Parts: sequence; C-alpha cells; structure tokens
Amino acid sequence: MQDTFSPSSLSCFENCPKQYQFRYVEPLEVDQEGIEAFVGKRVHEVLERLYRFVAEGMVPSREKVLWRYRQNFADRFDPARVRIAREGTEVGWYRAAGARGLENYYQRHYPFDADRTLGLEKPIRFELDGGRYPVRGIIDRLVRAKDGALEIHDFKTGRRVPSQDELDRDRQLGLYELGVRELLGETGEVRLVWHYVVPDQVRTSTRTAEQRDALRQATARSIDRIRAEQDWAPRPSALCGWCEFRPYCPAFGGTRPAVPAPTETDEVQLELL
Repeated sequence: MQDTFSPSSLSCFENCPKQYQFRYVEPLEVDQEGIEAFVGKRVHEVLERLYRFVAEGMVPSREKVLWRYRQNFADRFDPARVRIAREGTEVGWYRAAGARGLENYYQRHYPFDADRTLGLEKPIRFELDGGRYPVRGIIDRLVRAKDGALEIHDFKTGRRVPSQDELDRDRQLGLYELGVRELLGETGEVRLVWHYVVPDQVRTSTRTAEQRDALRQATARSIDRIRAEQDWAPRPSALCGWCEFRPYCPAFGGTRPAVPAPTETDEVQLELL
C-alpha cells in the first residue's frame, strides 16, 4: 500500500479499485502508456523548457518551440509501447494536436512577461490532519502574478474543457493550494489556473476557507476508504479501453502474471542490500 497519496491515485481508486491495486498496492510493471499521456508529457516538457529559457532572459521563437516538440515526439515514440485506444485515429492526428496546443499557448502568452515563475514541475509533499494523511503532487508552474496573488498553473492537452462548476470542485489544484499555503506560509489570494492548450481556453478558480476545509475532510475520507479496502474489485466503465492493465483484469478474463520465484542470485543480492 502506498504511504503517500496524490490526486491521481485518489481518482484511480474511485474509478477502479482493481486498477489502483495493480498500480499502487501490488505494482504490476507494464511498459505501456496511452497516446494521450504520451502527448501530454511531450507538451509539458517543452513548456517547462520554454520557461527555463525565459527565466534566463531568452525567449525561443515559436518555430524553435515547435521544432523541439516534434523532435522529442519522434525520439520517444515507440509504436510497440504507446497505445492508441481510439479506433481510426492515427498517431499523426495526436502529434498535430500537441503542436497546435503549443502554438496556441505561444501566441496567447508571448513574450511571457505577464508574471514571474516561482517553480516548474515543482514537487510538493504535505500532510493533512497532523500527518495522518500525507499528500504529494507536482505543480506544472507556480507563479507570482503582477497583482501579488499566487497562482497554480496546470497545462491540459485534452480537447474537453470542463464547466466552471467542475473546475470550482477540482480536487487536484485544490489540494495543491492546500500544499503551497502550508509550505510557503501563503495567506493571500491563491488562484487556480488551467490552460487547455488545444482548444485554446484558460479557466481560473478560487477557493474560500470553507471550501478548503471541506476538501481536507473529503480527502481524509477518501484515503480512509483506500486504507480499509480489501477486495480490490474491478469497476468496468468506458475508461477500460484506456487502461494499461486491461489484459490482466479479471473483468475481461485476464489474470495477473505469476511473480517469478526468487533465484539464488536474487537472494544473494537481497542479503547485500
């Protein structure tokens, strides 16, 4: 059982306890990922690189940014490892969507001087309720706005833009706000900002003290449910087509591969650790 929880692991359990078991409790190593996650990583790494150049007083051209994305995509794409679940959609469509998202972002925010970057791909770890509920995450970009507010920015590469009501209840950035307030001692306004780069939309949200307290309590309840779980039953849904563990899931007739018995070499290595 994992000892520190993230927004993605909480959502994983809610979507399917069996997937959670395969991913976090008795990890099943599967060297695959969906094309959506692959594109998201390529976009994130290019935006991180862009802002690191900006911090040094250099703004790369749009052409250079797009070249870097296409180069990284080509270097890292392995058709045997990256799965495309959506039938009839070619890899070129996904590659072009990522490029379009970067171009949209570049045009909207150039010359990237509207705020000050405090952190990029910033890991955070904090605790709720006196340490009983440890939480971790990674903030895409932490920002100090010109009006003094702290902003938590998140880059999204999906096509769908959630409603404002959904964003006002979003757990991921809500938890990140709890973390940065605790770690930085922030008492002023904190804005949550989502960049939906492919449809070229920006959305923001703020939370009241009452909403933050409600999130703390809801997160504690979610972690309690995970800690009490014993069955890890699969929960089939439309998301199953994107799950890397589907071939091993009992809901689809699969079984978990047997764990090989330790060899004499393994036992010697364990004694040396």
